[in-house]
Amino acid sequence: MSPGQPFRIIAVDGGAASGKSSTSRAISRRFHLLHVDTGSFYRALTHRLLQTGVGPENENRVRQALAALSLDTRVDGQTALLVIDGSVPGDEIRSPEINAAVSAFAALPAVRSFLLDYQRGQEAVARRCGFRGLIMEGRDIGSVIFPQADFRFFLQADPEARTRRRAEQGQTDSIRQRDQMDSQRKTAPLLCPPGAILIDSTDLSLDEVIEKMSAIIRSGHGIGTVGD
Repeated sequence: MSPGQPFRIIAVDGGAASGKSSTSRAISRRFHLLHVDTGSFYRALTHRLLQTGVGPENENRVRQALAALSLDTRVDGQTALLVIDGSVPGDEIRSPEINAAVSAFAALPAVRSFLLDYQRGQEAVARRCGFRGLIMEGRDIGSVIFPQADFRFFLQADPEARTRRRAEQGQTDSIRQRDQMDSQRKTAPLLCPPGAILIDSTDLSLDEVIEKMSAIIRSGHGIGTVGD
């Protein structure tokens, strides 16, 4: 980070296939921010728990399994990767099996509590690695993880558009079911935090969403694009 350059935290929340990841990756490159996809963290934990034969219906067993895990972070380019017991999960965390189970695991207080400090700790990772800031995407970033973030965005799109996006990515996802589970869970439900900037991407291209968010970030003063 350049001397005098303020460190910024940007929170991006939204439901499945709302455009969070594509937009956040582009913003991270544009402003030299560490990109953190918390959805991949929950997917990775879901994969590991299922591997050990633990299901979301037994939170005590989930808690015991989590206590045995060791977490770390590996930075690949501008993306923070979750390291579980020394290894980084691969593309298997995007499988239909994980899509079907991740919201149930993510609804468990034990799982959310397990990841809370780790997610907040990504700010220290970003600072240590010399980034200008941090852009973190998920479902409770602006409401729970970083409620005092410099910028808080909430992306939404109608379920049909999001289902189509998943299909174009070659994935199967129960968008409406996941929305219901994510928004109705008792702990850190999916919601647009008060004061967050709501962007409906249903009829916007990816580039249009990126430009809209970039203009807002630039208007906040003190953070420039790469090369500034």
